[in-house]
Formats: sequence, structure tokens, C-alpha cells
Amino acid sequence: MPVVGIPCDRRLSDGMSVHQANDEYVRAVRDGAGALPLLIPVTDAPLPVDDVLAAVDGLLFAGSPSNVAPALYGGTQPRDARLLDAARDATALPLLRAAIAAGKPLLCICRGFQELNVALGGTLHQHVHEMPGRLDHREDESAPLDVQYGPAHSVRIAEGGVLARLAGAGEAMVNSLHHQGIERLAPGLAVEAVAPDGLIEAVSGGPGFLLGVQWHPEWSWAENPLDGAIFGAFGAALAANRL
Repeated sequence: MPVVGIPCDRRLSDGMSVHQANDEYVRAVRDGAGALPLLIPVTDAPLPVDDVLAAVDGLLFAGSPSNVAPALYGGTQPRDARLLDAARDATALPLLRAAIAAGKPLLCICRGFQELNVALGGTLHQHVHEMPGRLDHREDESAPLDVQYGPAHSVRIAEGGVLARLAGAGEAMVNSLHHQGIERLAPGLAVEAVAPDGLIEAVSGGPGFLLGVQWHPEWSWAENPLDGAIFGAFGAALAANRL
């Protein structure tokens, strides 16, 4: 069975640091991609990149309440420093670059999508909903989780891209639980889907399988054809990479 590394968040629980990944990512890797999930701790001194890559067939960079530090892409100081996770930044960004160079299959979701753009030289909007002409892409935190993670808006899928090959060109409905987004697209990434307001919602690159999405396919891969196809393609790339 292919092994997928999932870099953790580092958060405080009862005053102690914990390494954490949401169960939805673990189950989507196991059942949607047919792979063995392996959580990667984000320690003060990051684990050696080469050793991590040697232990996995691919990587999933998951969403998180935390944001990529703006200092890493030349942005302004964040309004709330509590939403930063320096340990994850220090682990995830070098690991992303090395994994891409090694051709490992990669799936990057929400924060992971933004990490991918920053790791390759792109920039982020910190407050998309405050920009003229943009939608409010944030979830209603007072709503039940199935509502928060339910369909929120459409995306237009680019013709001839990875998502079009998986699910066909046209439009698809996705969930939306983010307040940051891509400002300047990193070199080497191609736009795979955009929201109605023009915000980039999915990207691809290479070599190998490299897909990033701003929404959360791990919540709906078993019911949503596009999200299921994403994890299915990730699983196929993992299996092929393992041969």
C-alpha cells in the first residue's frame, strides 16, 4: 500500500504543544486514495527532508486554521499573530520544494494550496473578502459543520487541464472556508479552476502529479464526483510512483 505523509499543525492543548491532523484527511487518504496515512510532526528543528521523502510515496498538505506567515512572501504583518504556525511553515515549504523536485505525487488543500504557491514564489491576499469585487469566501462558523462544508459557489474548470481530464470542463460546485487566497500565481503553476469572482481555486504543476485546490475535497470525496476523482487520481499516481 502506498504511504502518504501528512505534515501536521502544531497547536497548544492544555498548555502543551501537540501535532495534529484532522481525521477527514486521514480517512480520505486511506479510503479515497487507497493509501496508508503517515502523520509527519512539525518539530522545532524540522525533520530532515530527505529522510521524510524516503519514507513516503507522496504527500498531502492539509488545510488548517493557521496561515502561512506573510514574511515568507513579502506581505504585511498579520492582524492576529495567533493564526500563525511557524513550525509548520518551516517543515512544509522546504518539503514541498524537495518533493516537487523529486517528482512525488502531491495533493495540496486549502492552507496546503497556499503553501504551494508561496513555496514556489507566489504571494497571497490576506483578506480576500475586503477586496473590491471579490466574494466573501469565509464559512459561517455558527452553522453546523455539514453546512459549513456544503456547496458554497461554483468554479469554472479550465479546458485541457488536470481537473478537466478528471471530471470534464465546465463548472462544478465546491465548498468555501477561507479568507486568504492567491494574489500572484507562482511560476510553474497553471490555473485549473477559478471562482465566479476570478479568484484562483485550483492549480497544477509538475513533474509528476501535483494538484492544489482551495476547497476541501476531503469532506465530500465519497459523494462529490469531482472530489472523488481528485482522490482517485492521487491514489493512481501514488500506486504508479510506487512501482
